[in-house]
Amino acid sequence: MLSACSKSQPIDFRGTDITGAVFGKDLQLTDHNGQARTLKDFKGKLVVLFFGYTHCPDVCPTTLSDTASALRQLTPDEAGRIQVLFVTIDPARDSAALLRQYVPYFHPSFLGLRGTAEQVAAAAGEFRVFYRKHQEPGVDGYSVDHTAGSYVLDASGKLRLLLPFALPAEDIAHDLRRLLSEAGR
Repeated sequence: MLSACSKSQPIDFRGTDITGAVFGKDLQLTDHNGQARTLKDFKGKLVVLFFGYTHCPDVCPTTLSDTASALRQLTPDEAGRIQVLFVTIDPARDSAALLRQYVPYFHPSFLGLRGTAEQVAAAAGEFRVFYRKHQEPGVDGYSVDHTAGSYVLDASGKLRLLLPFALPAEDIAHDLRRLLSEAGR
């Protein structure tokens, strides 16, 4: 009976609620325009954070495309309160110029982030993201195995959601709207 009066009603998320996670506090990288960035730069906005690489044949373009589709389902005001960040886990191949061409292709507001191998490893470690180069015998080049989910941080910079790979755009939009309405209170 008292639970009906409680302020902390569970929120109906389609992704995984990871509110209270003790990791994913910050990162220090450079965006595809050459500007040094931390998560504090985006305070007041929701941040959708995905670690991937531009040569990825499937997971990365699908995730960026689905996220862009979710943003298009929101009002312009809602979409303007969200920043999507794509962190490359392949800084050897993903130059700023390549990120500047690749990432905004999916949506003009998306930002690509990169750094040295050490900076990328630190950011990935902070967000518990796995990645490892994988080379097939007799094949030129390599791929990178990596965590496929996206994180969502709320407007105060707290980690709130893990969006699994291939979550439909409608469900992503639903969860982003929920967090936006929470921020508007």
